Amino acid sequence: MSTVLLLVLLSVGGSTVLGVFGGLLVRRTPHRFNDAVLGFAAGVMLAASVLGLLAPAFAVAGATNLALAVAGAVTGAAFISVLDRIVPHLHRLAGLDAEEHRNNRSIGKTLLFVSAIALHKIPEGLATGVSFGTGVTGDVLTVAGAISIQNIPEAVVIVAPLFAIGVTSRRVIGLSLAIAAISMVSVLLGALLVSVFASLLPFVLAAAGGAMLYVISDEMIPETHSHGFEKGATFALLAGFLLVMILQRMMEGL
Repeated sequence: MSTVLLLVLLSVGGSTVLGVFGGLLVRRTPHRFNDAVLGFAAGVMLAASVLGLLAPAFAVAGATNLALAVAGAVTGAAFISVLDRIVPHLHRLAGLDAEEHRNNRSIGKTLLFVSAIALHKIPEGLATGVSFGTGVTGDVLTVAGAISIQNIPEAVVIVAPLFAIGVTSRRVIGLSLAIAAISMVSVLLGALLVSVFASLLPFVLAAAGGAMLYVISDEMIPETHSHGFEKGATFALLAGFLLVMILQRMMEGL
């Protein structure tokens, strides 16, 4: 499992850096592209949260601990809801749409943007690490693969707003490395949580899944439907979902 953990860490962290380098080449992306990318990422995360986290959580819970899994999903969603009051929607920032938050005025634009990115990566990393609790390598690789796949186009999209607020190419690369490190630390923390709280495995798995579902429903899907390109974004979501379904099927038996 240590080899799998190393592979997961490199995949989750490296995909963000790879996407940022792609963004440095593209520089500017239109809303149509942004919405398609975000729709694809939403589909990937939706499949990963259901197949790799929520389904195993309810399977482990069994008939006697269903309430524990339900409580975990609600708790995970509630936690992200609280964060949402403090940190601006990352993809609204990426789309350069205005969004007001109480603390925005007191924080520099660069710090605000980086904080938004980092805090949106933490739940993804935790979810990936928590998936180790299933004990099934296929589930771990499904979640990690899904997160890594959506990290690349998502990172491409966030580069343009960083340039728009005056961040240099060198600093963008440095920030991508820092965000990749945050993602990898989150993976390790998630894996540690399920090892320490093994008896609460259904709760922890479901909490990670609930957190991801909240982000998808509250932030990602509404954003893809706000610029007139919702049909393309919807088909991109379907493509992302099906891709993870295929990935999971390929990982069965591992």
